[in-house]
Amino acid sequence: MQQIGRFLIIIALLSSCESKKEEKNFEKSYETVKETLAEKEKNNPKRFLMVTNRDRKNLIGQTVVMGSISNKATVCWYKDVELRLSFFSKTGAKLDEGLETIYENIGPGQTVKFKTKYFAPKGTDSVAISINKAIGDISGAE
Repeated sequence: MQQIGRFLIIIALLSSCESKKEEKNFEKSYETVKETLAEKEKNNPKRFLMVTNRDRKNLIGQTVVMGSISNKATVCWYKDVELRLSFFSKTGAKLDEGLETIYENIGPGQTVKFKTKYFAPKGTDSVAISINKAIGDISGAE
């Protein structure tokens, strides 16, 4: 009877050691996944930055473009976001392009507003904006 009790105690001790190993393995795999996610977000800013915009003409004929950039990433910060502005006619023909850089730090889940003015080409009906590039930084995440 004592041998069975000792046997059960030994099994209980061994099984508790394995759960600690599993816990450590889980923590390591979580950190690995977190690092992988951070690297993915850092290397693909176009995938995680969303831009919305609207435009209007001011009194001196400039096209005023107002919009916002939203960071949909979970751990990565972005800065120095370069936007590509494309000017289109009523028929959809691309008339001109321009680049504009927004010098802001955009944290995970944050939105930053911007406003810029251009002398758009004659016949411009609409302006489309896309993310050209951005610098990702994961140091703020840790």
